Amino acid sequence: MQQSVRLQDAETGLDGVIVIHSLALGPGAGGCRFWTYPDFGEALEDARRLAEGMSYKNAMAGLPFGGAKAVLRRPEGPFDRAALFRAFGRAVEELEGRYVTAEDVGTTLFDMREVAKATRHVAGLDAADGRAGGDPSPWTAQGVFEAMKAAARLTLGVELSDLTVAVQGTGNVGAGLCRRLKDAGARLIIADIDPRRRDAVAAVLDARVVDAAEIATVDADVFAPCALGGALTMESVAAMPARLVCGGANNQLAERAVADLLLDRGIAYVPDYVANAGGIISVAAEYLGEDKAGVAARVDGIGARVHAILEQASREHRPAAFVADEMAERIIADAERRAA
Repeated sequence: MQQSVRLQDAETGLDGVIVIHSLALGPGAGGCRFWTYPDFGEALEDARRLAEGMSYKNAMAGLPFGGAKAVLRRPEGPFDRAALFRAFGRAVEELEGRYVTAEDVGTTLFDMREVAKATRHVAGLDAADGRAGGDPSPWTAQGVFEAMKAAARLTLGVELSDLTVAVQGTGNVGAGLCRRLKDAGARLIIADIDPRRRDAVAAVLDARVVDAAEIATVDADVFAPCALGGALTMESVAAMPARLVCGGANNQLAERAVADLLLDRGIAYVPDYVANAGGIISVAAEYLGEDKAGVAARVDGIGARVHAILEQASREHRPAAFVADEMAERIIADAERRAA
């Protein structure tokens, strides 16, 4: 099933959509993206892609949730941010638990606090002692780190300390990944469309800085897309020196044919929704009232999942993206059959 709920509130400037892709495994869970879109059509298309990705992500992470996403257009003029997110919370509440929201690109813990004033179907809030909760981005970064470590060992035969990693995007997830990579001994090359954010990370972690347009084609062993989607195009992959791609961004493949090109060029690819599942694992645990220890154990398991996918893809000489998609689709289809 797929449901699109148009969000409009002239008083607060709320303009966007909630897309529920699947409820086969449980309520649709996925973050709220707050970004500048030229028109509603682009916002809707982004939400549809992201919601489908959440269905696959939640299925592969073994979570009792379906897939959904909210995408909100940032108003062009002045606006009351708190009021806008309270209005969004009211829209979430009207869905009566079919959608559970949390942070995503452009939203923060403070935004989710406002959402929580209107609905209980929200996570990414302040964590109680020992309980899951709080900003999920550190868990996303940790999951990508575990995925990259496992993929480097399997496909390149080395540890992260032997590698140069080019990281695209130094927001919460990208910066968190960079810190973990630095601690592991990796060499860093970074880029971001926000030079202040990028330079702050570079100064602390002694990273080499390049222009955002160059990051996918710099001389590095690993490319880590941690910005918006679509970083892997036919052109960027054709010119990419890296032998492994593993990052935190959603929807990294600009088109399906890119997966075939990665295989043809001998570039190992960790499916994005497998690598970046740490955040939704934290969100799910918070919503279900679980503890941080359970989150840590699930996130640690991302590495083993990545190993299994890449091993099967190599054995069958098929794109890892297709192997992962089929695994997720089987999990969802099995749930639908049980519910029928």
